[in-house]
Amino acid sequence: MTKIGYAAMLEQFHPTDLLDYCAAAEDAGFSAGFMVSEHFHPWTPQQGQSAFAWAFMGALGTLTTLPFGTAVTCPGFRYHPAVIAHAAATLGAMFPGRFWLGLGAGEALNEHILGGEWPEANVRSSMLFEAIEIINKLFSGNVVKHRGEHFKLESAKLYTHPEQPVPIYVATAGPVNAKRTGKFADGMITVGAADEKIGMLWDKFDEGAREAGKDPTGKPKLLQIHLSWAPTDEEAMDNALREWPNGGMAFPKQDIRNPEDFALMAKLVRPEHFTNRCEVASSLAAQTENIQHYVDMGFDEIHLHNVGRNQKEFIEVFGREVLPNLRLG
Repeated sequence: MTKIGYAAMLEQFHPTDLLDYCAAAEDAGFSAGFMVSEHFHPWTPQQGQSAFAWAFMGALGTLTTLPFGTAVTCPGFRYHPAVIAHAAATLGAMFPGRFWLGLGAGEALNEHILGGEWPEANVRSSMLFEAIEIINKLFSGNVVKHRGEHFKLESAKLYTHPEQPVPIYVATAGPVNAKRTGKFADGMITVGAADEKIGMLWDKFDEGAREAGKDPTGKPKLLQIHLSWAPTDEEAMDNALREWPNGGMAFPKQDIRNPEDFALMAKLVRPEHFTNRCEVASSLAAQTENIQHYVDMGFDEIHLHNVGRNQKEFIEVFGREVLPNLRLG
């Protein structure tokens, strides 16, 4: 049965306000919980925020009762994998069975800030899966030493660790990483794609899991979808163009370093660029149909990101008129 969650976008909202939105989303029936963005910078200066997700999630776990996790954090540039393991184990210990760790290969927007090398995609992928190896070793509670291609670790042990293992989900958009995700992680996160591509990613995930001797059946598959809903189509499109122009950029963004550069690119984004990338509509029937399509594909969790500032209205209206009309079985 698919569950619907709320995407908590720290790039757009003050963390105190976002805590209120998350609590309202729980009350409104967003039962999958919260997919928390983990950024150092917003995509554009207009978005205006970018709070520290790890501090936010400590408060989120106390204020709400639903699961939550990062979508996604990168272990290897701003953070050594041991630091990610430490943070994740602490949240897992504080909120048993509720925290999941979402990882990805990173974006220069967030990871260039320390001034180190920004490598090619294949190197970043290698770093990601070596980091997962380190994190899993530390989750065991044993003393860990590591000498790998990208990372070193000397006599490290997590003394605070959860009774229930923290699941690791990987955000991936390509076949190589999807297969590696099946081998080395517990589930997969997708941020929108064509149906054929999603099917291919799932096939590769399953293939990797089987090669590792794991049964892929029931392994969580999570989706984040961007949408722009407002009382009129004009308001919905204005919100998309002003607040989330990066959603209309149909090209890789991993190598772009600064919000100001995204803002310059945003001047080229037009309404038609959101087609098949972000459902921009005032019609609740159209929004329901779009979400239902992904439910029918078989995702376990679908986390909704309404790109506008109208979060309270969105949560209230979708909780009352969209979520009850979805066929989730």
